[in-house]
Amino acid sequence: MKRDKLNLILDHFDQISVIVIGDLMLDRFIYGNATRLSPEAPVPLIDVATEVFRLGGAANAVNNIRVLGGKVIAVGVIGDDWFGKRLTGLLKEDGIDTTGIIECRERRTTVKTRVIAGQQQLLRFDRETREPIKKEYIYAILDFLKNKIASADVVLISDYNKGVVTRDLFKGLLSLAEKFDKPILVYPKVEQSLDYKGINTFITTIENAISVTGIKQINETSLRNIGQWLLTHLECDHVVITHEKGGLSCFDRKGTVTHIPPTTTEFMNITGTIDTVACITALSLPSCISDMIESAILANIGADIAGIKKETSTVTRDEINSKIKDI
Repeated sequence: MKRDKLNLILDHFDQISVIVIGDLMLDRFIYGNATRLSPEAPVPLIDVATEVFRLGGAANAVNNIRVLGGKVIAVGVIGDDWFGKRLTGLLKEDGIDTTGIIECRERRTTVKTRVIAGQQQLLRFDRETREPIKKEYIYAILDFLKNKIASADVVLISDYNKGVVTRDLFKGLLSLAEKFDKPILVYPKVEQSLDYKGINTFITTIENAISVTGIKQINETSLRNIGQWLLTHLECDHVVITHEKGGLSCFDRKGTVTHIPPTTTEFMNITGTIDTVACITALSLPSCISDMIESAILANIGADIAGIKKETSTVTRDEINSKIKDI
């Protein structure tokens, strides 16, 4: 049965080791009540009740892999500031290897702050640095990877276009991955999507895919054209596209296209859902017992679970198991 196979793949997650490289962030949520307008300007005055920090960006991917049972190493650059120490502290509390994280005095740790009153997000402000990291940090990361990549099963690049994954870093990583025969999965922002030629699996949203290809999604044929365009230009094995209202489309170089519908209509929060898709795919594909479609089915279930949670959340194997029973 399909359910038995999916459960078997899930049970294999704790045998998979993943290196996550990318833009490590903090997601900060400020909750309160808007009871009146400020006397200083026509804006809501928020009476702050609680403040919560969650691992975001590549750090959310790292945490998802840990919660799902995989072994994981975090690789990236943070600022030498309070937020950077808070980020590494959260990772260390969960027993995550942070030896691949470099503190950089001239950069700021990326923090995305969301102000929420009741159930309504009123404001988001970002604290970040977008300049490419210096060559000294590129060399340091590649030296670290030379000693770690042989023991990993897969490399996951989480590129939010904050300057960590430069062309030179990717070129060096691709060379190492080819040498040690390790698959690379990537989910980037639009700006750097076409830099990732030669990877195994490219994961993106439909909005980003349309922006990169210039092809509007009108019908089934145009969606197929989007997937084929990406496969051709990236010279990769698989493309996974997530859809605005849930569900995934998978494309492979043999011309196979598979659409996987959402399992829920209750999406509350898209923050971090693509991290969930990428993490579950990264844990599924190297197992040798899963194909791309089975990986995508699991990833879709995970994204739907993440999408009905508040804040940036992880997904557990028990939660996925409960959903599998309904398939």
